[in-house]
Amino acid sequence: MSDAVVANSEVSIAQGSQSFAAAARLFDKQTRDDAVMLYAWCRYCDDVVDGQTLGHAQEADFRSGQSERLELLKQQTAAALRGKQSDDPVFEALRRVVTRHQIPHRHPQELLAGFAMDVADRHYETVEDTLVYCYHVAGVVGVMMAMIMGVRDPKVLDRASDLGLAFQLTNIARDVIDDARVGRVYVPAELLREHGILDIHPDDRSQWPALHAAALELLDLAERYYASAYTGMSSLPPRSAWAIGAARRVYRAIGSKLRAGGPSAWEQRVSTSKAEKIRLLGLALGDVGATRVIKRDIPRNGLWQRP
Repeated sequence: MSDAVVANSEVSIAQGSQSFAAAARLFDKQTRDDAVMLYAWCRYCDDVVDGQTLGHAQEADFRSGQSERLELLKQQTAAALRGKQSDDPVFEALRRVVTRHQIPHRHPQELLAGFAMDVADRHYETVEDTLVYCYHVAGVVGVMMAMIMGVRDPKVLDRASDLGLAFQLTNIARDVIDDARVGRVYVPAELLREHGILDIHPDDRSQWPALHAAALELLDLAERYYASAYTGMSSLPPRSAWAIGAARRVYRAIGSKLRAGGPSAWEQRVSTSKAEKIRLLGLALGDVGATRVIKRDIPRNGLWQRP
C-alpha cells in the first residue's frame, strides 16, 4: 500500500502542478514522498470542491452538490486525522504524513475552511479579507510543508505561511479573468473600486487595463511576502531550502510575466517554460548559498499574522 500511496501522489503532482513538481524533485526522498503525499490530498480536496480533475476541466454544474461534497471531505479527513487507515490512497497519504510529522489537526481543517469560503461565495471587501482567504488555501499549506521539513520554530513557520500567501496572491492576480468567468472574485472590492470597477465583466476588454492595474497592486503586496519567505530559507535543510527557493523563483516569475505582459497577458495562461524553470532552479541554488552566508532576519512589520 505504501508504494501505491506514493505513486498516486506522484501522478497527482506531475499532472496538477508543473511548478511544484519541478521544485519537489530537489527534496531528499523521504521529504519528497511526504511533500507529494500532502500535495495529493490538498489537490484532491480542491478538485472535489471545484468539480475539476487535477486543477483542470471544470464541470459546468460544479456548484451543484458542492456543500455535500465538502461535508464528505470533512468526514474523510477527520477519519484520517484520527489515525484510521484507508484504502483510498489520498486519505491514507494524509494519515501517514500527519502521523509521521505530528502535524496539528487544525491545519488540515484550516485548509478545508478555505474551501468552505469558496462554497459560501464569500465576499472579499478588504485586503485583510483576501489575506485571510490566502492563508486558509495556501499559507497553511506552507506551514504543513515546513513541518514536513522538520521546522517547529513558530517564527520560521510564519515565514512558510508568508510564502503561501505570496503564491496565492500571485495566483489571484494571474487568474482574475478566469476566476470571474466562474463567478469568483478574490481581488478586494475596495481595491477594485479604487480602479473604477464595481463589477468585473471578464469578457469586456475595456476593463482589462484597470483590472491589470489592480492585479499589479496584489503583485506588489506579494513581493513583501516573498521577501519574508526568503529570510526563512536559511532555517531549512539545504535540499529543502533549494526546493522551496525554486518554487519561490518560479511563482515570482509568473508574476513578473503578468506585470511585463500588460492586460494582454490574460489572453493565455501565464506560465513558465521548461527552460525558464531550469534557469530558475540555478538561481534558487544561489539563493540558498546567499541566505547561509548572509543571514538577515528581516522584521515582519506590517505583514498579516497567521492565527
